[in-house]
Amino acid sequence: MELNTLKPAPGSKHVRKRVARGIGSGTGKTGGRGHKGQRARSGGFHKVGFEGGQMPLQRRLPKRGFKSPTRGDTAEIRLSDLDRMKAEKIDLAALKDAGIVPESAIAGKVILSGKLTRKLVLTGIAVSKGARAAIEAAGGSTDAPIPQPKPKREPKPIAATQHASEAKGKSGEGGTKPKSAEPADSAAGNDAKKRNETKKSQASQAKPEAKKGE
Repeated sequence: MELNTLKPAPGSKHVRKRVARGIGSGTGKTGGRGHKGQRARSGGFHKVGFEGGQMPLQRRLPKRGFKSPTRGDTAEIRLSDLDRMKAEKIDLAALKDAGIVPESAIAGKVILSGKLTRKLVLTGIAVSKGARAAIEAAGGSTDAPIPQPKPKREPKPIAATQHASEAKGKSGEGGTKPKSAEPADSAAGNDAKKRNETKKSQASQAKPEAKKGE
């Protein structure tokens, strides 16, 4: 065997398709696209997984659960793991050196799992409520802030005086008219009645006079 006689295995390499090079290329006329149809047109492309308009497979299959992309950023640390460490001052770098926390972890949190029998000082590491109590009971300390409860929203105070004044004003407008206005209205009605009666009497007197003249 010599270098000038080496060649790839038969069938592993294929001749490149030379599109639109005439009938002699083997893909004349349609250029390997076939006759008509979506794939024969320029721009006839749909997204990957398109099935002609019907519901594609990736949407028909059931989905369950959720995987957070940041699930590995915060590593969980047991109290028993801390108890096995020799150092008294522990931070994230010390945990990585001891192999308790993976190198890809960005933060760590101590949880209440196992027992702690010695004094430790934690810096830059979060702790749960139970783990904090266990660390302080063993004489240790941590600089993790204590979570504060969120303040509750108080309902806005409603001004009762405004509602009372509005109710009084509405009752005064929609209620009965004042007594002082009643006599004036009755007097106006009497005057209108008298005027109508005088007009009727004048009209009745004028009719017979007109008949006599005829």
